[in-house]
Formats: sequence, structure tokens, C-alpha cells
Amino acid sequence: MKKLAFAAGAALIAGLSWMASGTTPNMNLAPPQVRTMPRTYAVSPEESGIGGVESETKTQSSASSLPLPTPDTLLPSTTDAPRALTMPVSGIDPSSIHDNFDEMRGGSTRRHDALDILAPRGTPVVATDDGTVKKLFTSVPGGLTVYEFDPDQRYCYYYAHLDAYAAGLHEGQLLRRGDLVGYVGTTGNAPKDAPHLHFAVIRLDPDKRWWTGTPINPYPLLYKPR
Repeated sequence: MKKLAFAAGAALIAGLSWMASGTTPNMNLAPPQVRTMPRTYAVSPEESGIGGVESETKTQSSASSLPLPTPDTLLPSTTDAPRALTMPVSGIDPSSIHDNFDEMRGGSTRRHDALDILAPRGTPVVATDDGTVKKLFTSVPGGLTVYEFDPDQRYCYYYAHLDAYAAGLHEGQLLRRGDLVGYVGTTGNAPKDAPHLHFAVIRLDPDKRWWTGTPINPYPLLYKPR
């Protein structure tokens, strides 16, 4: 009996010491953490010397009971847009384009803030992403131009120096990725012997004025290595 009493007393003392130390045996495991996956949403164009886009990001929690997005549906949170864009000039190999976004133009007075994609005159120009034709405009520098807003109206895609618009193209028209927008040309201030598409992406400000938006480089969104 004395031995039993001694064992019980020892157990009681040990229990009190655990409580006093603020710990409980086998109960000090950290709670499981919920992982989050960043998703970005993108869009936008610019006109000559104007434009740009940075993507805003939203974070969505992924509970263990829900399937995680596959790697090809997400881009790193450092990218300017949520997904790659469709090459806006038909027949152009995405590995053949050159990054001239940072080149200086106008006698080194301004940055290009766009890509020039060379192609024969009359080559079809297609919508780089889903969206809406916000404005059709003829300007001195850009010639025949198209401004397309993405579905969330956060980005504007700008197509310039077009030789002609697609038949029936009009403001307010809904576009699907790959829809015909116009044709490569040299209208505006483009050299007459160098037909090309001047393509820009602009992140829109809350007021949706593309001419005060932020230009982003479309090259990483279009280029694909062989």
C-alpha cells in the first residue's frame, strides 16, 4: 500500500509540475497552416508614348479539401499580367520577336513603351485577349488605332499603325481572343517601308484614362522560346 501511495503521489506531483510549466504532454503540436496561392489578373495597351500596365493581385486561400491550381494556370506574383497573351499578329513565331520596349524614340526624348512586331502589310491583327473595343481612333502618330479593354477594365491593349480595321469593327464590340481586329500597315508616323504592329499594354487608373495609365512590357507575355 505504501508503494501504491508513493506512486500516486509521484504522478500527482509530476502532473502539477507540467501544469505549472504551462505545458501538457503530447499537446504542444503547432496547428496546421493554411497555404495560400497568389493569382493575378491582367490586361492593357498604350498609344504612342503613352501607356502601360501592372497587374494587381488577389490572393485566394486553398483549403486542403479543394484542388490546388495546376502550375500552368498561375504565374508568379511578380508578373504584370495573369496569363500569357496571344500573339496579336497572325503567323508570327513568338520566339522571333524582339524586346524594344525600352528603346528611346523621338530623338531620345521618350521611351518606346511598346513592341513593334514586323510583318508584311495586310497581315491579320487579332485580339490578344478577351475584351471590349473601347475606342477606334485615328491619330497623327498612331494612325488607325484600336483600344481594347480587358473584361475587368483594368488593362488596355493598344494596336496601332493599322492598314485597315476588320469589317464591321465598332466601339463596344465584344472580342474573343484571336478575333480579327485589323491588318498590319504603316499609318501614322510609321516608316512606309517597314509595316508593323505597334502593340502596347497599359494598366488603367481608376478613372480608366489610358493616356495616364502605366505601361508594362508585353514582351514577357508574348515571347515563347522554341
